[in-house]
Amino acid sequence: MALFGIAAFLLFLIQCLRLFDFVAIREQSLLTLLGQALLGMPGLGIVFLYVCIGIGLGRALAGLERRNELQIIHVSVLLPSLLRAVAGYAAGGTALLLLLAHVVDPLAVRTANNWSASIAADLVSRSMVPHQFTEVADGVSIVIGSRDAQGQITDFFADDSRGELRRTYFARSALIVRDEQGYILRLQDGAMQQMTEGQRFSEVSFASYDLSLDRLTGSASAGSGLDGTPSYELFGRDLSTSETELLLKRSAEGVRVLAICLLVAALAIFPSGKRRRAGIPIELTVLAAAFAERGITSYFPAQAPFNVATGSLLLGLVSLVILLIRLRLFTPVGLRRLAA
Repeated sequence: MALFGIAAFLLFLIQCLRLFDFVAIREQSLLTLLGQALLGMPGLGIVFLYVCIGIGLGRALAGLERRNELQIIHVSVLLPSLLRAVAGYAAGGTALLLLLAHVVDPLAVRTANNWSASIAADLVSRSMVPHQFTEVADGVSIVIGSRDAQGQITDFFADDSRGELRRTYFARSALIVRDEQGYILRLQDGAMQQMTEGQRFSEVSFASYDLSLDRLTGSASAGSGLDGTPSYELFGRDLSTSETELLLKRSAEGVRVLAICLLVAALAIFPSGKRRRAGIPIELTVLAAAFAERGITSYFPAQAPFNVATGSLLLGLVSLVILLIRLRLFTPVGLRRLAA
């Protein structure tokens, strides 16, 4: 936990630096900067917490060996108790990762997206100065004719030159409102024009059109997607394919903890008879295993539903074989012949 705390603090500072320009340009307060950075921490914590759990277990077992306590445990036939302690530690880490992945991170994403949508609405609202072109984002400019005390806008015009399609929106009247999907700009009696890079022009007229403010400001969507939905809200209803994949992906974080703890136990739970203990530090071993696990999962996925945890399952299987061999509960055929 000490290692996780240090890493989390450094990543929090990096988050603040990354968001500083974003918040400053939108003229938001320091509280907004800290809040947005803090809400991004659960997602980052999921990425490296299981590595910290594996390193912590490895350091604990290495400390037992340095103090010769690991040898005493084996001589006193207390290995089953040590294995139960490791299993309890791994179960606690798994529960913590599952809590972050299934509940804390989705709620943080929802809160951050809703907050970003509120910032976008405030930015657009403050930028609407009658008869003055205002750039609300890189490549997006808006201008209005007038705006009354109730917020009703007349003669709305917006130009979005980002991407391959250049879009232009204009409407006789507009109003900023909020629905269940976030803040939108409700346009009345207008048209949307598109111009491609090949100078192909198209226009769609409308009597009413709801334009998401995120499309103008480039901010995240307002917390209505699956990433912002905690898993307990998905239970008890017919799940779609994307929802099932999301639940499996979140649950795979717990498999990572079990696999990394099983690897550390297989390598460090037995004392070494060597007088010289120089070797590869357990921290580097855990990091290498984490990189290998991520790489296998990303580039060599198995068939569904195991594709979300291919590397973890393979790492866990190899670790289990190593542990059984060292416990003398399993001996490969080649080693049997060598022993004979």
